[in-house]
Amino acid sequence: MYRSHHCGALTAAHIGTGVQLAGWVAKTRDKGFMLWIDLRDRYGITQLVLDEERSDSKLLETAKRIGRETVIQVSGTVLEREAKNPNMPTGDIEILVTSIDVLSPAQTPPFTIEDNTDGGEDLRMKYRYLDIRRTPVQQSLLFRSKVALLVRNFLAEHAFVEVETPYLIKSTPEGARDFVVPSRMNEGQFYALPQSPQTFKQLLMVGGMDKYFQIVKCFRDEDLRADRQPEFTQIDCELSFVHQNDIMACFESLLAFLLEEIHGVTPKPFPVISYEDAIKTYGNDKPDIRFGMTFTELNDLAQNKGFQVFDAQELVVGIAVPDAASWSRKQIDAWVNWVKRPQVGANGLVWVKCNEDGSYKSSVDKFFDADGLSKWAEACDAKAGDLILVMAGNANQTRTQLSALRMALAEELGLRKPDEFAPLWVVDFPLFEKDEETGALHAMHHPFTAPKPEHLKKLESDPTAVIAQAYDLVLNGNEIGGGSIRIHDRITQEKMLSLLGFSEEEAKAQFGFLMDAFRYGAPPHGGIALGFDRLVAILDGKETIRDYIAFPKNNSGRDVMIDAPAPLDTDQLDELALIVKPKPE
Repeated sequence: MYRSHHCGALTAAHIGTGVQLAGWVAKTRDKGFMLWIDLRDRYGITQLVLDEERSDSKLLETAKRIGRETVIQVSGTVLEREAKNPNMPTGDIEILVTSIDVLSPAQTPPFTIEDNTDGGEDLRMKYRYLDIRRTPVQQSLLFRSKVALLVRNFLAEHAFVEVETPYLIKSTPEGARDFVVPSRMNEGQFYALPQSPQTFKQLLMVGGMDKYFQIVKCFRDEDLRADRQPEFTQIDCELSFVHQNDIMACFESLLAFLLEEIHGVTPKPFPVISYEDAIKTYGNDKPDIRFGMTFTELNDLAQNKGFQVFDAQELVVGIAVPDAASWSRKQIDAWVNWVKRPQVGANGLVWVKCNEDGSYKSSVDKFFDADGLSKWAEACDAKAGDLILVMAGNANQTRTQLSALRMALAEELGLRKPDEFAPLWVVDFPLFEKDEETGALHAMHHPFTAPKPEHLKKLESDPTAVIAQAYDLVLNGNEIGGGSIRIHDRITQEKMLSLLGFSEEEAKAQFGFLMDAFRYGAPPHGGIALGFDRLVAILDGKETIRDYIAFPKNNSGRDVMIDAPAPLDTDQLDELALIVKPKPE
């Protein structure tokens, strides 16, 4: 055998024992007469020792020539370590080596394989297999594996059945672009990689499976950010004979179970707020409720006082920043400039200091007296020592801008604590979004979401007023899941597709298989999909999902390690009947 123990297993209880270990040489320290080697594997590090007094001279010379990251097997005896290291599980012992076998020599790696490496992100992604040897990356992948196992066990115990759905499917309009796959056997025709298994899981409900789940890979050809990848993983679920509250209760239990198992946290019942309230109170539909700074509309108190910056606008809205009245003018001006950046796009900020002595100082003292500013403070629930920041403009745009400011301030003030978890549900989404330029309707979630029963009649008369049976699960300012009750009758589904601009022929071509299935007895059903990569990152106190994916893509959607995507050769293109246009000079 290559090893009797792994490199994190040996303790003082093993002193005097003969052992075999195998792993990578993490570090060597050569004192001439004595050599120490740190041997690393997935489980930890064990210190090896050789010296002139106790070791064979040839063995010592061989060991001195072994480079970092060389894979070796050693035999030896466990000794008590003279200079113990309390920061290592194996810090009480070391191995006096009696034999070394080099299993695989290694070149010097392009960056140091340590917790705090000198390798930049691009370099580490190019050599991702080396990056994975680092403890932080391994811990992230092990944590992901742990969460996946907990999810599977929870769902299995709640009678969910794991069913695999196809990866080669038909292209359907779900909001993002599809990745397409040409068919060699069917010239000029293409498969698409699924953005989600949506229609298949609905068909499983028609098939009577009742409770389905899958930890499934999905694909979207869209612009990337730190929390997005072209391929990502979902916890995808669907249930039959359920109402919205049934699904919310089930998956609230799942998240509460994960928080308790991983962090020992027993959350209170999750708050439920409407989409409309979320937008008005936080400026977005995925609010972080770990801290305050909620929005207060100030139109009644701030307009028609002769200050044109406010009077001419649709919305005047403010937040109270805790304990920030002591900020200098330079600090406040820095935030004014921050919101003027193109990424935010605001015209500026009005500020009011609520001084500890009860007085007020503002950037609009010329237009508002102390009595007026005190009413702002009362409305914003600002205390002595707080700073009120106010924006004005188009309602939707201004709320978005103030939301960005609120999140940035919370980050700066240390209010977004990674070890604090604040889940909530957002409900009552509009069924449709209206394109401001074209007037066309788009599904807020997807074309299969059911309207509230009492809003069915509005599909004809006032579709933009229809509220959906849809719900998002939000954790720490991130949407980690979304779902809905589905349409389960053909007539409503046809009407929905018609409102979305599908002709009868287009609807049949795209979704005829689903509507045909509804002819044969479809149960009321609904479901949810949780973004697994994002959920894992947040549960581990992070927000960047790339660290929790073994082989992620970069911000351009490229795998720089294997250099993909890549061109096909001419024979392959001919076989697939594809022509690649040359790029213009």
